[in-house]
Amino acid sequence: MRDTVSILPLTVEGLGFEAGGKPLVSDVGFVVARGGITVLLGPNGSGKSLTLRLCHGLLTPSAGRVAWAHAGGAKRHAMVFQKPVMLRRSAEANIVHALAAGGVPRRSRQELARQAMERFGLAALASRPARLLSGGEQQRLAIARAWALKPELLFLDEPSSQLDPGATRQVEAMLETLAAEGVTLVMATHDLGQARRLADQVLFFHRGRLAEQGPAEAFFAAPATPEARAFLAGELLW
Repeated sequence: MRDTVSILPLTVEGLGFEAGGKPLVSDVGFVVARGGITVLLGPNGSGKSLTLRLCHGLLTPSAGRVAWAHAGGAKRHAMVFQKPVMLRRSAEANIVHALAAGGVPRRSRQELARQAMERFGLAALASRPARLLSGGEQQRLAIARAWALKPELLFLDEPSSQLDPGATRQVEAMLETLAAEGVTLVMATHDLGQARRLADQVLFFHRGRLAEQGPAEAFFAAPATPEARAFLAGELLW
C-alpha cells in the first residue's frame, strides 16, 4: 500500500442513478470492510455494473453518496472491466503506461511492470502486442496491470464472462491470490458457480435495488428473499 492509512471501509448510502429520467439504481446501501471478496450477484441488468462504476467514481450518483474512510481514496482503488482496454503497444508497455498515468516515478516503472508480468505468469508475453493476446491473456494482463498500481481495493466487472472455463479458472486463481495478499475485492458476476467459489460476502441485486446482503455461506444455504431463492433455483427474473 502507498501509505498506512486505510481507505476502507467503503460506505455506500442511499445510492441512486438515473438516465433519461429513468431510475436504474435506487436506494442502494452497503459497507465494504477491509479484506475478503464481496460479490455483487444478480441477473443481467440488475444494477451490478452501474453500482461498481458509481463506487469507482466513473459516474456521478443522482442520489446518495459513496464515502471512503480516508480522503485519499481516489488513488487507492482500481477497476478491471468485462472487456479490458488494451493500448497499441506491448503487453509490458501497457503496464508501464498505467504506472505512468498513476504517477509512479519513471525510474521505477519498467521494473514494476516486469515484476507484475512475472508475478502472474505473463513474462513470456511481455513483448507481444497486447491487442493480439487471447481474451484470457488480456484479462490476466488487465488484472496484473491493476495489481502493479498497488490498490487497496479492486473492483471487477464480470471479469470472466467472455472466457472459456480454463481461462476463467486462471483469472479466479489470480483473484484468490490477490485476496490472500490483502487486496480487498468487489466483483460483479451473474455466474453462480463463480460466486460460490469466491465470495465471502454477497450483495444480491434485483431491478436496480439491493434485495439482500450477507455472508456467502448463509446466502447460498438459505436466501432470505423470494427473488434470491428464484435466482439460485435458475428461474428467470425480470
